[in-house]
Formats: sequence, structure tokens, C-alpha cells
Amino acid sequence: MPPLSPGPLPIDPVLPALLDALANHGRAVLIAPPGAGKTTRVPPALLGASWLGGRTVVMLEPRRLATRAAARRMAFEAGEAVGQRFGFRVRGESRSGPLTRVEVMTEGILTRRIQDDPELAGVGCVILDEFHERGLQGDLAFALLREIQGALRPDLRLLVMSATLDGAAIAALMDDAPVIESHGRAFPVTITHGERPAGRDLGPAMARAILRALEDEPGSVLAFLPGEREIAAVAGALAKALPADTVLRPLYGALPPAEQDAAISPCPPGQRKVVLATDIAETSLTIEGVRIVVDSGLRRSPRFDPQTGLSRLDTVRISQAGAEQRRGRAGRLEPGVCLRLWPEAEHRALPAQETPEILAADLAPLALELARWGARDATALCW
Repeated sequence: MPPLSPGPLPIDPVLPALLDALANHGRAVLIAPPGAGKTTRVPPALLGASWLGGRTVVMLEPRRLATRAAARRMAFEAGEAVGQRFGFRVRGESRSGPLTRVEVMTEGILTRRIQDDPELAGVGCVILDEFHERGLQGDLAFALLREIQGALRPDLRLLVMSATLDGAAIAALMDDAPVIESHGRAFPVTITHGERPAGRDLGPAMARAILRALEDEPGSVLAFLPGEREIAAVAGALAKALPADTVLRPLYGALPPAEQDAAISPCPPGQRKVVLATDIAETSLTIEGVRIVVDSGLRRSPRFDPQTGLSRLDTVRISQAGAEQRRGRAGRLEPGVCLRLWPEAEHRALPAQETPEILAADLAPLALELARWGARDATALCW
């Protein structure tokens, strides 16, 4: 397979500055808007760095779907099969080999690798992508990697990337690491606001918004819903109302990988699709043909109840950062539109960022990880 010659992306002009920062400081923070191309352009750009010295680049992705998709895209652009220079590792599936130079993996896999091999032998750089999501395993990986840099591997490079992160705050935790920003955006996205539907009206309201978008705009639709139950409800409402040239695809974490891949694959010529997704599609993902986003503004979030000792999933409103990530899915390959099912005035009142999982989750698994690491005082780590 010959290499693809992809067009320029907004991230490209800042790659030399990023390489320089990693070469001279050993750590960096990269802020780039959705669609800039950081997930698939940065790791290959590092492979020619002299400081890497033939070692590998490990990149963390919070979600399995994005992990597989990122590795496949990098391999495709290089004209290779997945598992050669570009591979991935998720729970229950691995596509890496002796030639792999960039390995994309999910949070739990990375934490386990750090615990098994604290020196990260053969690894020259670790990238923490989409760090604004602030998952518990991602926060733990950051704390352990900073300790590894300080005590075991001063030569290990660490790069934190996000579209919506407070770059100065995370840079301060990394000994004032350089902050590199990419200000360009691939394509503009027009935002419109509607009224927030009440309670059980969410399904019908989303179905109406999707049908109206299909009538008013060309291209495929990516609709964000909080969970599998709501996806099923909207799918039922749309089943007999969609145009003949439009296919319907669900996308959520419990789907088999083959069905997830079908949701993000290009449509056959002359067709378009409606993808009904949870926040699994919020970051690090390009769904071919999508130029319309319809956003419910809701997501499922785990909450730990110390009185019962149990965790539950609550339906909550997304943050402004989450809304920005979702809007960015519409402008990846061409100009797009984003319809938000909440008023503009309400948008300004949303929290700037999501609540970090460490503030809401059951911390017993974290305590066990820290005990295995040998951390007698958790507050001594760089959180």
C-alpha cells in the first residue's frame, strides 16, 4: 500500500517548535483545537528525533475506539498495515509487533505497563492525549510518569496534549514545561441553539432536530446522546422517517468493535448516515462524511456514594469544554454546522471543564494501585 499524501493540517506549523521543546526540556504541553490533527500527526513527527534513538513512542488515549482509530489512521497515511510501525493495545486486543515504533494504548493498559516496568525500557516518549478528560487512570499515569522522570528516567520525554486544557496549570506541574499552541482550525463550524427538551421529550426532540438537519444541510449527522437507552429511543423514532439514502448507525462502548468500526467508516457513494453516539465519539475521532453535529448536551458520569459504597451513573450536563469538543467533530474535513439543544444563555452558565473523575469516583482501586507502586504518602505524588 503506497503512503497517502494528506493535505496540510493546522498542527503542522507548530511541529518544529514542539520537537525543539521536547529535545531541550524533555517535556511539553500541546494545546490544539479539535480537528487540528495532533493525535495522528504528532507521533509520526517524533520518530525522526535524534533523542528518540530508535526507541518507541507510547500514546495514551482515554477510549478504545479512538485508540484503534488513531493507530489505523497513522498506518494508513504511512502506507502500512496496522501492527507494523504503528500499532495499538486495548483490553482484549493487541495489534503491535517487533517493528512497532508508535503504540497507542488505553489508560488502564498504560498504568499496568508502568507498574510492570517502572523504567519503561525501550520507550523514549510518552504522550498523554486528550488529558482534559481527567480520567482517574490518566491522572494516575501522569503522577507516576512524573515520578519516573524524576527518579529513574530523566531522559524520558513526556508530552501532554489537549484541545481544551488549561495549559499553564499543567505546565506548572511539569516544572514550567513549554506550552505550544496551535491556533488554526481545520474548517469553520456554524453554531445554532435551541430549547432544552424536558425529561422524556429528549428522544422526540433529538429525532426532530436530526430530520430537520438532514433536510436543511448536506452530509452526514453525528448526534450526541447520554446513553444506550436514549440511542435506542431516537433510533426507533427515526427508523421509518429517514430518507432512503440515509443509514442509521449506533455508536457506544458496549458495541462489538466491528459495529463501532462500521459507524465511523465512510458511506458508500450516494449515501449518507446518521450516527447516534455517546461521548465515545467526543474526542480524537474523525467520522468520514460528518459535517452536522446535533448535541443533546448530556452525558453519563460515574458518581460514588460513600453511604452505600456503590457507584452509579448519573445523567449530567456537559461542560463548555465538552461542548467544544463535540462541535469540533463537525469541522474535521469540511465546513460544518452544530445544533445544540439548549439556549445560548444557558451555555454561558455551564462549567468550564468536566469534574475530574478523581473527585467523584470510588478511590479504593486507586489506593491499591498506589500500594503496589509503593507510595506510602499519596500526597507526595504530582497530582
